[in-house]
Amino acid sequence: MKEAVVLKSTGSYYQIQDSSGPVLLARTVGKLRLLDKKLTNPIGVGDHVQYEMEAGEETNAIITGISPRKNYIVRQSPHNKHLLHLIAANIDQALLIVTVRDPMLKPGFIDRFLMMTEPQDIPVIIALNKSDLYEPDEIDLANTLCTVYKSLGYQAFLTSVISGEGLLELKEALQGSITLLSGQSGVGKSSLVNALEPNLTLRTGELSDHSGKGQHTTTFAEMLPLDGGGAIIDTPGIKSLSFNNLEILDVVHNFREIFKWSSQCKYNNCTHRNEPHCAVKKACVDGYISEIRYDHYIQILSEIEEQNHWQRKKDV
Repeated sequence: MKEAVVLKSTGSYYQIQDSSGPVLLARTVGKLRLLDKKLTNPIGVGDHVQYEMEAGEETNAIITGISPRKNYIVRQSPHNKHLLHLIAANIDQALLIVTVRDPMLKPGFIDRFLMMTEPQDIPVIIALNKSDLYEPDEIDLANTLCTVYKSLGYQAFLTSVISGEGLLELKEALQGSITLLSGQSGVGKSSLVNALEPNLTLRTGELSDHSGKGQHTTTFAEMLPLDGGGAIIDTPGIKSLSFNNLEILDVVHNFREIFKWSSQCKYNNCTHRNEPHCAVKKACVDGYISEIRYDHYIQILSEIEEQNHWQRKKDV
C-alpha cells in the first residue's frame, strides 16, 4: 500500500503527494467517510494516508486509511457546535499572527488559540504584525504581550512587512519545520508570508470598509513548501474560537503558569476561582501571573461549564 501526505483539503477532495510522485487528486469512499463521527472532516492537511490509484487513472486516487497522528489541532466547528473540525495534523510548530490594530485584537484570542496547541505540546510562535501602524500606547501593549508570553516560554515578537521588523527572526524560525499558519482574518498573514517567501505569492485581501474586520483570502487549508526547507500550512482566518472538547481540568492543566502555581494550592481539585488558600489567586495578586491571562482563563472555564456534558467531544 502506498503512503502520501495530505497537502490540501476541500472537504470532498484532497490533494496528496508521496515522497517521489506527483500531486494526486484523492477522495475517500465507504466506511472511511464515517471514520469519526465527532469530526466534520475525517482527514486534515498534514495527515499521512494510505492510498491506491483509481482504476484506469493516472492522477486520481482513493484514500484507504489514515496513519496514527503524532499531534493534531482541532477546534469546535464554526458551523455545527456539536462537532469538531480538524485543522491540521503532524506539525512541528504553529505561527499565530495577530495585530493590536486593523483589526483590533480580540480579548483572549491568543489564549484561546493556545488552548488548541498546548494539550498537544505544539510549540507556538506569536507574531504581533503591522507594528509600523502602532501608536505609542499600542506599542506598549504589544511589548507587554511579548513580555508575558516570552516569560511563559513562547516565542513572541513584533513584525512588519513595511519596516521589515522581525522578518529575519521569523524566517529563521520557520526554516526546516512544518508550521501551521493561523490568525484572525485581516491580520496580514498572507502579506507576511509573501515577504518571507516571494515564490509563494499567497492571495491577500483588504479590510472590510463596512466592519473594519478582515476578509477571508484563504478558503481551504493547504500545505506549501518553503524554499529553505520545511513547509507552512496556510489556513482560513479565524473569526472566533470556542471549545467543545475540553473539560475544566484540561484548561487548568494547559495554562502553563496556572498549572505551575496550582501545586501550592491547599486543595488538589482547586479550580482557582473561589476556593480558599489558592496559590494561583495569590500569585495573580502578587504579580506573578498576568491578570489578563487569568481573566481569560476564567472566561474559558465559564463557557465550558455552560455546555451540556453530552456536547463535549474527546480526542480524535
